[in-house]
Amino acid sequence: MKFEIRYAAISVKLVLVTIFELFLDLLRYVFLGLRSEKVLAAENLFLRKQLALYQERQVKPRRINAAIRIALVLLSKRFNWRPSLVIVQPQTLVRWHRHGFRLFWRYKSRPGRPRISLELRQLIRQMALGNVSWGEERISNELLRKLGIRVSPRTVRKYMPKCPHGGPHGDQRWRTFVRIHASAIVACDFAVVITATFRLFYVLLVIEHGSRRLLHCNVTEYPTAEWTLQQLREAIPCDHPYRYLIHDRDNIFSKKLDQSITRLGIDVIETPYRSPQANSICERAIGSMRREYLDYMIPLNEAHLRKLIKDWKRYYKLGPGVPDPPIGVPAPLQSARHPIDDLHRIIAKPMLGGLYHDYELLAA
Repeated sequence: MKFEIRYAAISVKLVLVTIFELFLDLLRYVFLGLRSEKVLAAENLFLRKQLALYQERQVKPRRINAAIRIALVLLSKRFNWRPSLVIVQPQTLVRWHRHGFRLFWRYKSRPGRPRISLELRQLIRQMALGNVSWGEERISNELLRKLGIRVSPRTVRKYMPKCPHGGPHGDQRWRTFVRIHASAIVACDFAVVITATFRLFYVLLVIEHGSRRLLHCNVTEYPTAEWTLQQLREAIPCDHPYRYLIHDRDNIFSKKLDQSITRLGIDVIETPYRSPQANSICERAIGSMRREYLDYMIPLNEAHLRKLIKDWKRYYKLGPGVPDPPIGVPAPLQSARHPIDDLHRIIAKPMLGGLYHDYELLAA
């Protein structure tokens, strides 16, 4: 480790010495350009005579460093250098020129994309750390829809502190059915929550497949078919556009409940046994509720749990495009793609007790 530090220090010192010597040669060149041609010709002949004497005595010259090589290559473009070159062979000077040409184009042809700005990298890390369950897709959409910064999800993943985890894959035929009838499908399911006093409560979620919009959510300690039917009636209006309702085979969803739902003009579809992926949209919403909020909070009682669910529902609606679009028009795209201009600033509003933040682009 000490050897590497010492080697790096020596390399930096050599670069600085080379730059300083090239700067001195540039000053000499500018000063000589101000003199008359006759004076320069006389000085050139005077130096040639001394160099001829230097060669006759067979005195070994000092080692040529990088600054002298660069200066000779640059000066060789100003005149016919072959008659004046005596300290090295002409092939050597040509090799120096080709080596510098290769170094220049190696620098110009660096592989990979250019790195994004330091400010944007810090913002990506801040968003990843300030929102515990966000992945690269969510951060990329947040930057695009709300801040007007177009960044690839792969670029976001490169600068995130942790790698996101992929979601499960469902059955292809069922996914095809859901995709075709997404705008006419409603799904519901129960989630179990335990309070600080070890009381068991059930949270009912009703979600629309097409827009991922939460239609209704409520909490009860004793779920029954009558209570569930009343919640579904509150979630689904009379002039609804829905055609299917998906739920599992829990005993709460009785035949009487299904018949009442059928009278509303909705066909009931029960998922197969032990197949939670058949109701993946609702299961994903319940999983998001747990991972994003309930896993970090301990409900004290039923009233406290209702408040937590209400706060999370408000946060869930602020996602970029899922489920509801943000209030107002999307943020304009930045002219410089990544950097944020001086006319705008980014503010972060804490949500869910500071566990997450909502980002907004405002005029400076």
